[in-house]
Amino acid sequence: MPEYPTLHLLIRGEKLAGDGRDADTVCNPATGERLGDLPRATAADLDRALGIAEQGFSRWRTATADERAGVLTKAAGLLRERQDEIAAILTLEQGKPLREAKGECLYSAALFEFYAGEAKRAYGRTLVRPAGKRAEVMYLPVGPIAAFAPWNFPVLNVARKVGGPIAAGCSVIVKPSEETPAAGLALVQCLLDAGLPPEVCQVVFGVPADVSEHLLASPIIRKLSFTGSTPVGKQLVKLAANDLKRTTMELGGHGPVLVFADSDIDKALDTMVPAKFRNAGQVCVSPTRFIVEDAAYDRFRDGFAERAKAIKVGNGLEDGSQMGPMANERGRDNLERRIKAAMADGARLDAGGERIGNAGFFFAPTVLSDLPLDTELMNEEPFGPVALINRYAGEAEMIAEANRLPYGLAAYAWTNDAARRSRLAHEVEAGMLVINGASASAVDAPFGGVKWSGHGHEDGAEGVLACMVAKTVHEG
Repeated sequence: MPEYPTLHLLIRGEKLAGDGRDADTVCNPATGERLGDLPRATAADLDRALGIAEQGFSRWRTATADERAGVLTKAAGLLRERQDEIAAILTLEQGKPLREAKGECLYSAALFEFYAGEAKRAYGRTLVRPAGKRAEVMYLPVGPIAAFAPWNFPVLNVARKVGGPIAAGCSVIVKPSEETPAAGLALVQCLLDAGLPPEVCQVVFGVPADVSEHLLASPIIRKLSFTGSTPVGKQLVKLAANDLKRTTMELGGHGPVLVFADSDIDKALDTMVPAKFRNAGQVCVSPTRFIVEDAAYDRFRDGFAERAKAIKVGNGLEDGSQMGPMANERGRDNLERRIKAAMADGARLDAGGERIGNAGFFFAPTVLSDLPLDTELMNEEPFGPVALINRYAGEAEMIAEANRLPYGLAAYAWTNDAARRSRLAHEVEAGMLVINGASASAVDAPFGGVKWSGHGHEDGAEGVLACMVAKTVHEG
């Protein structure tokens, strides 16, 4: 068992704990046992973080592109060097298999490297004007940013929250999840060890509502960046609107997967089953609603259930584990309740549907089919290891079902019809559409949704530009 680190706040590079601060217990989801105690920031801690972030912005906004890029590049190297240590911490507090945890560290390193390049590519432009006149569009850092990251990707979500601001020349106060604090702290420590001035990035923890209200009430904060549920996101947008702060919101989804009879069904199954149960289904872009054309339905449903039953569930630190526990008790209990409700509403259980063991928060990979559209699972993101499979007559009905919900983060489609692929690209309402594959993210591609799945982007050039404001300068 790897050693779990002592937890702390990180303000101006100083590790703060104790001193009468309240604390939250961090648990191992594979065992339910205590890992450590996490200090909550006091109001004075938050005020100090705000003041330091203001100083950090004054310093970092004047840093050269080479300086910003150099820090990000060196931090990426440290992430790669420390991947084994950080991945073990991540698995201890979040539960995912070590292989997935290491992949998360490596993606974060690649994202830092891409952002390092983007620090030098925020070019602006010169507009065409008559002789003697000039007009220039400049991109400047927006200012100090408050960023809130969830627990499902403890390293990557924090990397997304701090990488763009640092590349753009902003300072940032980041709050990783209180359930998975150590991995986020380890990532920020890589940045500090890479030479990031300690005024530029602060790490705080506490009661989420209290921390967000305190930070967003301050005029020092110029932008909010949030990844999490749609209900919480809506509340934070309201708080940000009080001061007209800019926002980037990556919210909930309910990923539709359109499977057409002309596709390679075995390839679709071999690709989508691991994608569905990655991170125990606790992925905002997880493929969840499988919208299957009637002619392929029975084969797809039976093949999906067969593969789901073969997945090895176990402690993420153990060799051979393909799926770890769910990250917390409330998620497991809520999923169990929704599955029982769906079955009571007439859904068919093809695999799983139950807890595994008496320790930790393990839940069997689950497949439900023939679900009524009004059951809760078909309308609210399950955020767990459950696949929902229904049959449909053809393309028009399938697209209508994909677009039925108010969410639009990631969608997937399997078809060998080139004309249909073009139609789907235009008609499926999602921020990201994956055709004949499962990867909805890449460091050089914008990541974000539409409708109730939020607005704005991380990753890609857009992830840096989201931390900047356009300024036009006219001469003559």
